[in-house]
Amino acid sequence: MTKRTVLLCTSLAVLLAASQAPGQFIAKDPGVRSGAAGAGDPLDGLTPTQQEVFKAGRDDFREEDGIKSGLGPRFNLDSCAGCHAAPAIGGSSPSINPQVALATAFGAKNVVPSFIKLNGPVREARFKYKADGSRDGGVHALFVISGRNETGPAAPPEPGDASGCTITQESFEPQVAHNNVIFRIPTPVFGLGLIESIPDYVIVANQQATASARSALGILGRPNFTLPTPNPNRNGNDGTIARFGWKAQNKSLLMFAGEAYNVEQGISNELFPQEREENPSCQFASVPNDTTNMDGTSAADMLNGIQKFAFFMKFLAAPTPGPTSDSTNNGKKLFATTGCALCHTPTLKTGPSEYTGLSGKDVNLFSDLMLHGMGPGLADDILQGNARGDEFRTAPLWGLGQRIFFLHDGRTNDLKEAILAHRSPASSRFSASEANQVIGRYLSLGESQKQDLLNFLRSL
Repeated sequence: MTKRTVLLCTSLAVLLAASQAPGQFIAKDPGVRSGAAGAGDPLDGLTPTQQEVFKAGRDDFREEDGIKSGLGPRFNLDSCAGCHAAPAIGGSSPSINPQVALATAFGAKNVVPSFIKLNGPVREARFKYKADGSRDGGVHALFVISGRNETGPAAPPEPGDASGCTITQESFEPQVAHNNVIFRIPTPVFGLGLIESIPDYVIVANQQATASARSALGILGRPNFTLPTPNPNRNGNDGTIARFGWKAQNKSLLMFAGEAYNVEQGISNELFPQEREENPSCQFASVPNDTTNMDGTSAADMLNGIQKFAFFMKFLAAPTPGPTSDSTNNGKKLFATTGCALCHTPTLKTGPSEYTGLSGKDVNLFSDLMLHGMGPGLADDILQGNARGDEFRTAPLWGLGQRIFFLHDGRTNDLKEAILAHRSPASSRFSASEANQVIGRYLSLGESQKQDLLNFLRSL
């Protein structure tokens, strides 16, 4: 070791020690905000019929489906509310993951994959590539109903007994070993009816109004479209802007609900009428499993499951922010001056709606609903629509104060780590993150300013 190297190492050690000097204030995530959930209630101004539909949707959202109602044959969880539980029904992953207990419920013999932890987030798994090297990207269900018996010992088998089903659980560990698995956690569904009611022209106008400021910081917000138009996140079929899901892959709440019911619970429905696993020995309910009740005596009775889910989400109010302080007020200003607000747009406005609670409302979602390249550090290498493997829809931040897990895969429960994960240089496969300069501005703040910003985010 040369004298110069020794001096350099000594200097770095001194700097490190100074940066960790006892008593020096270092900003930290204040953690999940305590107090009332401030979420889970219906919008104000609903009619009696709309309230009835909301309650019916909430009940179905909570229901734990079983074999008789079409669960599986392959599935990730048995209820919507199991995924969307914190801080209230409609939120994101709870602190205790229900997937662990579900794996062996009712005598099932599923093995809990290594990436599913009791104190970790609810997750779904997607494979990047197939064995032949071609693209995959689809959801691979974690569990199977084989051996599951919801009725107890009986001879002969009764409805609710899947002992005749012998399909086997997929093996995830070889895919984990080859870094071929990516994870997604549940997105909160609070206020989604408001987001659905934002006209396309409002999203486009916001994009155009902030174009210069975005460009100065290297923020592109590449449009996701298939039609020859410069507007963002265009749906391939009708050219309108898609806005739901981690990659804005779903156009509407009904589509969002139908896909989730089929993919996460394995329950076929009138949007997705075929079973994902069609092994005849594992079919214990008519197909599609969930259909419209033509003999219903009220609007709520007639709706099928995915319609109820969609109306529950449509009429679910936005989360209520926590109390403000001098610190959070200063953090709000820093959120704007650092450039965070250029992607996490504080407010967009809904257009006219037949539903009073959705018409002409300010939507404080903190998202531009556009796709952005987040660099190799966050890239999941999954293509959805025209979204690249490093692109994600700007996640709405409302309700962040009571969120437990962060980022698309739930890799952290520390807000500081989530912020820093937005920064990554270019790689041989992916461009640098569009957020790099904004994160650079954040890092240049003093520790007390960083704390104000963190406090502001936890107040949302």
